[in-house]
Amino acid sequence: MRVLLTGGTGYIGSSVLDRLVAKGHQVTAVVRTADKAAAVQAKGAAPAVADLSDGATLHGLAAASDGVVHVASPGDGTSAAVDETAVTAFLDALRGSDRPFVHTTGVWVHGSGSAINESSAMNAPRLAAWRVPLAERVREAAGVRTSVIAPAVVYGRGGGLLNLVAAGARTTGDAPALTMIGPGDQHWSTVHVDDLAELYALALEQAPAGSYFLGASGLNPTVREISEAVSRALGLSGRVEPEPVVQTLDRLGLLGEALLLDQQATGDTARQVLGWAPEQPSILDDIARTRFTAAL
Repeated sequence: MRVLLTGGTGYIGSSVLDRLVAKGHQVTAVVRTADKAAAVQAKGAAPAVADLSDGATLHGLAAASDGVVHVASPGDGTSAAVDETAVTAFLDALRGSDRPFVHTTGVWVHGSGSAINESSAMNAPRLAAWRVPLAERVREAAGVRTSVIAPAVVYGRGGGLLNLVAAGARTTGDAPALTMIGPGDQHWSTVHVDDLAELYALALEQAPAGSYFLGASGLNPTVREISEAVSRALGLSGRVEPEPVVQTLDRLGLLGEALLLDQQATGDTARQVLGWAPEQPSILDDIARTRFTAAL
């Protein structure tokens, strides 16, 4: 399949690129610079230098493809507007073709919950609220085999939010401890980046129109459990200390609000519909073999 991929040099997208190429797809990766073009070309993809805000170029690239996987996002204040432009271009280009379009949202859109699944209500924090109506628009698009993936907290390959945990402040004294994000009793739903990449590939190839999948391994450790594992990896013997919520919000802003959510998600629908079978190490096992750049 000739696949147009956005975000192919990012954390999630680079793993998706590897998986698509390994499965024999002909991938065109949208990149912004010559350096990034060389990086995706070295992985076996054809680069297309374009900006996500250039709807006309994205429309042409999508029209020439057999399907689109959209992973990229600026990750800043322009994200909502840029994603709106990109999604509009992709849906317009694919309309009436029944070709696949895989879009990305995130598990945070559901807010806190102890048994989150694809039917759970949306209660997005401010950081992710803009994603909700856009994902609904994608799922309702006619004449396109759309699917939406909501990744959990992604880890693996030394990337993701674990580096933010590892960069937390240390307490002073003879036995310093790692400061957690918030009180530590909140759960994070998790997924390995390579398992997530397989989910994107399966959705591209198989997902029925209008599908929605939580990209969650089903393992939902607490932030304390995660932080203790990171503390051990940093040579702090598992010592951790909570951070007052007010300080977390002051330090991390809207991201802190999202990371304070208490979420436990299943990801069962992807297993049942697509045969997705996460097989990578758990987040705690992955931490035990990771060398963090924030190490003492």
